[in-house]
Amino acid sequence: MNFLQNIEFANPEAFLLLLLMPLIGVWYYFNYRRRYPELKMPDLRAVEGIRSWRGKFRIVLHILRAISFVALVFALARPQLILEEVKRKGEGIDIFLAIDLSSSMLAQDFKPNRLEVSKREAMEFVDRREFDRIGLATFAGEAFAQVPLTTDHDVVKDFISKLECGFLDDGTAIGMGLSAAVNRLKESTTESKVIILLTDGMNNAGYIKPDIASDLAKEFGIRVYTIGVGTRGQAYAPVSRNRRGEFIFRLSPVEIDEDLLRTIASETGGRYFRATDAQSLEEIYKTIDRLEKSEIEINPIVKTSEQFHRFALLALVLLVLELVLRYTVFRTLP
Repeated sequence: MNFLQNIEFANPEAFLLLLLMPLIGVWYYFNYRRRYPELKMPDLRAVEGIRSWRGKFRIVLHILRAISFVALVFALARPQLILEEVKRKGEGIDIFLAIDLSSSMLAQDFKPNRLEVSKREAMEFVDRREFDRIGLATFAGEAFAQVPLTTDHDVVKDFISKLECGFLDDGTAIGMGLSAAVNRLKESTTESKVIILLTDGMNNAGYIKPDIASDLAKEFGIRVYTIGVGTRGQAYAPVSRNRRGEFIFRLSPVEIDEDLLRTIASETGGRYFRATDAQSLEEIYKTIDRLEKSEIEINPIVKTSEQFHRFALLALVLLVLELVLRYTVFRTLP
């Protein structure tokens, strides 16, 4: 009974074929004598009460064919078993991640370094934002939009996992990174638009100033959360390269323009966070996750399993059985 309650038909109009059943029955009735002629005798007393069992059970052939026809109609109607139906509201906004790829992101105050921890936490954040469109921009001495807004989170995570320092000219162009993200979000029609900008330094490159980029974000209704990444004090960080192009690490002061990041966040309605270790960065992303909730309607998701093959197989088996019986057990002489 539960099975029938969970069944739907993709092509219910196929059941109109069942209206042919009475017509087929009438056709069989009027053609029965022509197909099975009777022997007329003047006196039936000699064969009175005699009837072979084949004659008694010949109706089985008609029953088998009728049931096979009904089963075939059910197969054409495409019965589907509903496995799961989800009706719910989701939380969907447009989010752009702007991640610093300057060489200082290789500093080892985070293990193994700031960049690897930032990539890991960003990917975990993407996993938590099930219904959001997410994009990715990177910046160092210049900026580049890596991934446009998309709901294909696997693509976003794949690009994040492959981020490396050295892709872009070195430096920290915070204004360029922010403007690259704003440029991709400005056409969004969603109610809530967010940029999460992560950096570990001072703005020292780029031809777009951070305050101009911040004004653009505010004009387009984009909220900016800024994250400063780095311990307080000193950390082993790249200071130069040797002749083989390898970074040389030395103990260097950690310098983050926190006043600038606070101003950007404040003017756009966001917040500034300081991550001094991997755990604090994880908590920051979780905090942003809790802050950014916007309900949207999610269409019902229905998962089904096709069941027509069961009825098609039943129709085939019954037809084969009917033919076998007709030409063996119930075979008639011409």
